[in-house]
Amino acid sequence: MDIATLRKEHPDHWMRAAAIRALTLDAVAAANSGHSGMPMGMADVATVLFEKHLKFDPKAPRWADRDRFILSAGHGSMLIYSLLYLTGYEDVTLDQIKNFRQWGAITAGHPEYGHVSGVETTTGPLGQGIANSIGFAMAEEIQRARFGKKVVDHHTYVIAGDGCLMEGISQEAIGLAGRHELSRLIVFWDNNDITIDGKVSLSDRTNQVSRFKASGWHVQEIDGHDPVAIDAAISKAKSTKKPSMIACKTHIALGHAAQDTSKGHGALTDAEQLAAAKEAYGWTTGPFVVPDEIKAQWEAMGTRGAQAHAEWKERFASISERKQAEFTRAYDGDAPKRLSAVVRALKKQVSDEQPKVATRKSSEMALEVINPIMPETVGGSADLTGSNNTRTGDLGVFDTDNRKGRYVYWGIREHGMAAAMNGMALHGGVRPYGGTFFVFTDYARPSMRLAALMGIPTVFVMTHDSIGVGEDGPTHQPVEHLAICRATPNSYTFRPADTVETAEAWDIALTAKDRPSVLALTRQGLPTVRTEHKTRNLVAQGGYVLAEAEGKRQAILIATGSEVETALKAREILQDAGVGTRVVSMPCMELFTEQDEAYRRRVLPAGPVRVGVEAAVRDGGWDKLLLGERGREAKQGFVGMESFGASAPAGTLFEQFGITAEAVAQKVRDLLA
Repeated sequence: MDIATLRKEHPDHWMRAAAIRALTLDAVAAANSGHSGMPMGMADVATVLFEKHLKFDPKAPRWADRDRFILSAGHGSMLIYSLLYLTGYEDVTLDQIKNFRQWGAITAGHPEYGHVSGVETTTGPLGQGIANSIGFAMAEEIQRARFGKKVVDHHTYVIAGDGCLMEGISQEAIGLAGRHELSRLIVFWDNNDITIDGKVSLSDRTNQVSRFKASGWHVQEIDGHDPVAIDAAISKAKSTKKPSMIACKTHIALGHAAQDTSKGHGALTDAEQLAAAKEAYGWTTGPFVVPDEIKAQWEAMGTRGAQAHAEWKERFASISERKQAEFTRAYDGDAPKRLSAVVRALKKQVSDEQPKVATRKSSEMALEVINPIMPETVGGSADLTGSNNTRTGDLGVFDTDNRKGRYVYWGIREHGMAAAMNGMALHGGVRPYGGTFFVFTDYARPSMRLAALMGIPTVFVMTHDSIGVGEDGPTHQPVEHLAICRATPNSYTFRPADTVETAEAWDIALTAKDRPSVLALTRQGLPTVRTEHKTRNLVAQGGYVLAEAEGKRQAILIATGSEVETALKAREILQDAGVGTRVVSMPCMELFTEQDEAYRRRVLPAGPVRVGVEAAVRDGGWDKLLLGERGREAKQGFVGMESFGASAPAGTLFEQFGITAEAVAQKVRDLLA
């Protein structure tokens, strides 16, 4: 449908949609950067969605039963900023629109969760939003099964572009949604046939309609500028029992000289062309001016949501007080009061019995006592359940016939799993964790980074954390991955030494609200090193003295995970030779850095030589620990990996790569010489 027909047949709709287009042109021109074309092309779809279907309340943007709107094509951020401003979200003011992409403004170049109240997830890296949406939709299903439809009854809507669908993660997401029949998920494909380089056909010939159908989706094809067709398609999508994809044929940069060209993807800043586009729209006001009548029509959409919110409050008040409290606690992200007690009880049992188990098994032992008292946990694995030890007997499997199930078989989809878990955490009401081999953080990495950027408490259970993997060889032996995880801001990386430390790490991960956690766990069995029970969570200090020097302290060994055992054996060798040696367990460098300087200096005082021990490459975190607060406080060394691993039994590999108690002791001798 062309502009002239739209203006003639649907004048009110046209002017509402034109407000999005005009604000986009003005904001991008003022910033002299941005992406104009997608908001101009999808304005009609967004207008119909917000006017006739989306359930939202601008005065209560975190209302639990709101519909979720995800802009997977995050480069078109002026679409969502325009929508939020027009419908009355208080934080998205006209000044924020005018300062699009500027320092201090919440209207960043790509939408960022936590900055803007109506942004459900951070998008921009293409494909992430549509993959997040799987977790949103799963969380809605799980919550509806648990609390009932009168309390949880909403949809997740996504706008995705050609780029989102080219990214590999999109197929992981599409396949999962189809398999699980996530009928509350509706995706609008902005089918404009344009990428930055030119026509989509330059690089792709995929029949997206057939692809979605083959994956188990309900699919419709419409004119993405026809408001009647858009409305009908959304209504039909809401009535199906499958996830729905609506292929919206659109014109990128509609009405502009750059329409249907690759130039239309980016920043359209030419003043004459901008004026000509506004003239074509019939938009006669100055920059950033929306006529009062049109703004009032948009604000009425938000006001309507207040009524739906009020009705929901009445329904929520009708359920039992116990359910209300549980619902509120879960959505607030608060752990049950019993969590610390059950973790302490497990720690006491382990310290008494002193089992030798792999920390992946330790993790399972912790989950076996945690999951029954935390009904909001949702576990899973990327086809490695038996290896990751992520499933406990009480969870049940999430499936089409069991929406109360709390365990997800993600299949061989590490990236899709990580992104969907982020979606669950963002949705609220659930605490997701999922496992794979640590080396496959390479596949999950983009979503792990976004979890840290967004400040959400997704838990990544990463087992088989070193050359201790053994015979599977260097393809499956992570050596650089701890460094990558520790280098990521706003995240915790735990490498526990035994079951006690693993349980303490889980306690921290499940009470965190503002960052993700990575648990790096062993394949091989480890002895219990925390043999004396302590009520206090020592992992919360990041690092602590595990074994004190006898006699004059001459050396400090700092170790993590499986190498804590090695450090303790090296200490025995050194103490027998009269070298007083302290062993410090360092399960979480980030938490140790957060401690006050006085504590850090008590644990790592100046003077003794320092040796770090870890079956991984040395990273910046180790430099700070070994060199000291001022970078010159101790002679230091490191026993670890300097290359990739090899295929052989684990014991042979530790010998061949020199990560042994004798090698550690010799390093100390050399430093003292």
